[in-house]
Amino acid sequence: MTTDPIADYLTRIRNAVLANHRVVEIPASNLKKEITKILFDQGYILSYKFEDNATQGIIKIALKYDKLTKEPVIKAIQRISKPGLRKYAGANELPRILNGLGIAIVSTSHGVMTGRQAQAEKVGGEVLCYVY
Repeated sequence: MTTDPIADYLTRIRNAVLANHRVVEIPASNLKKEITKILFDQGYILSYKFEDNATQGIIKIALKYDKLTKEPVIKAIQRISKPGLRKYAGANELPRILNGLGIAIVSTSHGVMTGRQAQAEKVGGEVLCYVY
């Protein structure tokens, strides 16, 4: 059992990118599924598939690499809010990542969304991670 499943999720993706793997398998949860959908919508992963089994289920993520240089699309993925120190931001305090080139994933009262979507809807929340 992990004490921080979101950090485990991000670490599995980070390690798979560093090892140049094509697919990574991660134990599923509803929050992880929402983060995976955001990563796909923003173009950071190639595809994903949710597989349900008897216990928990698995998320299979196909990682995305540049066709010419073979460099991974995800340069860095960093956990911000941790169980020991939660980080919250209001709608007008949400950070811009790399001058708008990266995304912040935020858990709000309206669901999990990017920082830009949260600013557009004028809601704040817990800043889960940065991806760039």
